[in-house]
Amino acid sequence: MSFRTIEISDATLAGAGIHHVTVKSAALHRRADVSFYVPDTKAESLPLVILLHGVYGSHWAWLFKGGAHKVLDRLIAEEDLPPMMLAMPSDGLWGDGSGYAQHRHADYAAWIVEEVPEAAAEVDARCQNAPRFIGGLSMGGYGALRLGLLNPKRFTAISAHSSITHVAQMQGFVEESLAEFDLTDPNPLAVIDCAKLAPRLPHLRFDCGTEDVLIEHNRTLHRDLQAAGIPHVYEEFPGEHTWDYWNTHLADTLRFFHACLVF
Repeated sequence: MSFRTIEISDATLAGAGIHHVTVKSAALHRRADVSFYVPDTKAESLPLVILLHGVYGSHWAWLFKGGAHKVLDRLIAEEDLPPMMLAMPSDGLWGDGSGYAQHRHADYAAWIVEEVPEAAAEVDARCQNAPRFIGGLSMGGYGALRLGLLNPKRFTAISAHSSITHVAQMQGFVEESLAEFDLTDPNPLAVIDCAKLAPRLPHLRFDCGTEDVLIEHNRTLHRDLQAAGIPHVYEEFPGEHTWDYWNTHLADTLRFFHACLVF
């Protein structure tokens, strides 16, 4: 076991298929939380979908505000989507949001990329050698796009909703200044620059609501990716920066990941 300590909730108390996990994170130098959902299945392999929350949130947000497990169950039942395991980590709980980047005193990127999959394998080993995907919303969309592009060997595909596209855009949402972030991350902070660096791209999609405050940033990223000749799917739908939008369009993310499994 990679963690010095790990606590896993009692499956009979947390709700069918739901597991809450607290580990002592070497990347963060403190304890950290992840929620998991494992659908009822006898499948020998479980693709792992990491879903990242936005500012102000935590590990429970995708479950208990976004209903991610219910969306997955519906698609399995109605559209024959293959079972997948959902991993929904806290961003590390720095300030209003860590940006899923490396700070001087804690590596919030390594927490997601390296440690969350290890925690998932402690809950259900069937995800260990299965394809891995990453998605998220708003700040979590930024984390998904950036970390997925920076780690193309680890992730088969990326799908993001209503995304921040550069860490500087966090200033519109958080109390902390960029100076307070005290970033030491050696990699680019703009999603487009990460995409241009990638030697091999994971399958890539992102979407945004037409009434979302971040719509122009997403349109700019789409145009920049087109100009750079980087393959991707970009979609716009009616909607704002809300959980109603993310609950609806999580289904598009899961369908995209399924398509990448059979690509």
